[in-house]
Amino acid sequence: MSGAPVVEAGNEPVLRRTPLYERHRALGAKLADFGGWEMPIEYAAGGVLKEHEAVRERVGVFDVSHLGKIEIRGAGAVDFVNQCLTNDLNRIGPGQAQYTLCCDPDTGGVVDDLIAYVRAEDDVLLVPNAANCAEVAARLAAHAPAGLEVSDRHDGYGVIAVQGTRSDETLAALGLPAGHEYMSFVDVIWQGLPLIVCRTGYTGERGYELLPAWEVTPALWDRLVEAVREWDGLPCGLGARDTLRTEMGYALHGHELSPQITPVQARLGWAVGWKKPRFWGREALLAEKEAGPRRVARGLVALGRGVPRAGMDVVGPDGAVVGLTTSGTFSPTLKQGVALGLLDPSVPEGAEVGVSVRGRELPCRVVRPPFVTTTTGS
Repeated sequence: MSGAPVVEAGNEPVLRRTPLYERHRALGAKLADFGGWEMPIEYAAGGVLKEHEAVRERVGVFDVSHLGKIEIRGAGAVDFVNQCLTNDLNRIGPGQAQYTLCCDPDTGGVVDDLIAYVRAEDDVLLVPNAANCAEVAARLAAHAPAGLEVSDRHDGYGVIAVQGTRSDETLAALGLPAGHEYMSFVDVIWQGLPLIVCRTGYTGERGYELLPAWEVTPALWDRLVEAVREWDGLPCGLGARDTLRTEMGYALHGHELSPQITPVQARLGWAVGWKKPRFWGREALLAEKEAGPRRVARGLVALGRGVPRAGMDVVGPDGAVVGLTTSGTFSPTLKQGVALGLLDPSVPEGAEVGVSVRGRELPCRVVRPPFVTTTTGS
């Protein structure tokens, strides 16, 4: 894939770069490996806390071009995808998007979570996570019938997220469409090339994800970064993206989702078309749903000083381990620690538990996320 340069590092694994790599360097970004891509964690002018605040109160711009892109084209594309992924694509039509899951056919574990964009009955665009794009594409290609083309277009599109209460005004400043319904998208031409404007995002705020052609992504980024300055908006890195999504209780693959964690355990049954006759993992998930999962996703709010992190034991009143945290952070909005975890189903919401933080138990309240109120669907 010639559009995504890699970092040469001797015998070390190479990191791919988005078309905005030089922009990130110019903005003083702290860069790190994320899903095999060299991505900005935070910028010199902001930092995680200021970038988080910008999105919650004004507007922020993220480079998420590392996300995968898979095109499925040909007669029956929608029906084929619907027989593979969990959610029911028949609930939406052209111009709409849907959150869905690619599950293992045998275990029901989550290979990846992704967004499906229905362009037409014969044209579906999938946006999976960066590290799982090739695996999802390979699974779909292996099952695709003759005449249906599955193309890994990881570097065919950039992805720029514009998130926050001023996101509509930001797009309007560039002459781009705004105000369409949540989980819908509009196709336009920008600088002579196709651009998809999606009413989607991963922060909990009103916002958009723009999918430009790879080669015009830098020009679009420049215009957006300039536009958000009018509202004291900021370019934002993946550090703020993580604190924002954790406050919303949004699952991150590799943490709240994995091949060992099912949608039933993750409380993502709403993203499963239970009445569909076919999808990967259907039998295993129906059986687990009927029997009841051995663990379920919960939220945890710290009641004292301390920040829970991923991979920490959750302990009940009797000292027994009742679960494990999957993500944890300091919430810039609440000014306290929050976490997501997988707990024994017997632990109810409202219960007080302990999280083992550096040799001591941090008291936490079990809650149902989101931890904050936002403008997601407005």
